[in-house]
Amino acid sequence: MDLATVSSILRLLADPTRVRLLALLEREELTVAELAAVLHLAQPRVSTHLAKLKEAGLVRDRRAGVSAYYRANSDTDEPQQALLKSLRESLDDALLREDAARLPGVLAQRAREEGWADTVAGDMERHYSPGRTWETLARSLLQLLETGDVLDIASGDGITAELLAPHARSIVCVDSSDRVVEAAAQRLKPFANVEVRQGDMHALDLGERRFDLVLMLHALTYAEHPAKAVSEASRLLRSGGRLLAVTLGKHDHRAVVEPFDHRNLGFSSSELGGFASSAGLEVISCTRLSRERKAPHFEVISLLARKK
Repeated sequence: MDLATVSSILRLLADPTRVRLLALLEREELTVAELAAVLHLAQPRVSTHLAKLKEAGLVRDRRAGVSAYYRANSDTDEPQQALLKSLRESLDDALLREDAARLPGVLAQRAREEGWADTVAGDMERHYSPGRTWETLARSLLQLLETGDVLDIASGDGITAELLAPHARSIVCVDSSDRVVEAAAQRLKPFANVEVRQGDMHALDLGERRFDLVLMLHALTYAEHPAKAVSEASRLLRSGGRLLAVTLGKHDHRAVVEPFDHRNLGFSSSELGGFASSAGLEVISCTRLSRERKAPHFEVISLLARKK
């Protein structure tokens, strides 16, 4: 981030009202009227400041019926996020604490005036409601699956196998870490159809066993030789069996992933599809699944391929 950009942001945030607005919008998505109620300011004044923040890319909005909801923009670049974080962590002000204390009352008023679904329409996945969690959704949808015999490569502590076990004929979990394998074995004790093993994804010793589905969920970022790992997964598939691989897209944030022991910096869709084709698999799809809202905005790509 160059000097001109830093100076522009600092000039923008030299006004205390804009700092107060940004602090609130990092906590919650709010309308102009709600912001005015929290700050005890006139709505036109709030709108003017919001326009400046939005123009600078620090705030974004969405429409929901006749209302516009504003929130802090988490998609700004990494240096800008670092600057804002530094400013935020250095603040300790009674006025900001008073704003935060008034916020729950304003949100409660919203809930009384509108139904919950109306207030989060268009952005529902970001908001909690009792019982409505990603885990519940996953467990519900998994009831529709019949996976047959499954091999879970780099299975970690067994959370995926725990979800799939009621819907699979058998599952073999393989991970390279003895400690992780031990944790998975403890988690998966209740399931008679699940087996946990220590092993290397590049050379899996499973005898003549073959599988209907092989999972490589975030396995390839730990692969020293990813093409070889995909080839090994292909070898263990039955004819018509499927490989599902999910991994980080190619990035250049080595320092961020080093604490997680990643062996590489992700893959492009063409690379991932190439690994599958070279292993004799028919690529069904190879596409981006998601992009994280927060910097450095990691992308996740998914490969689904079938053994011919």
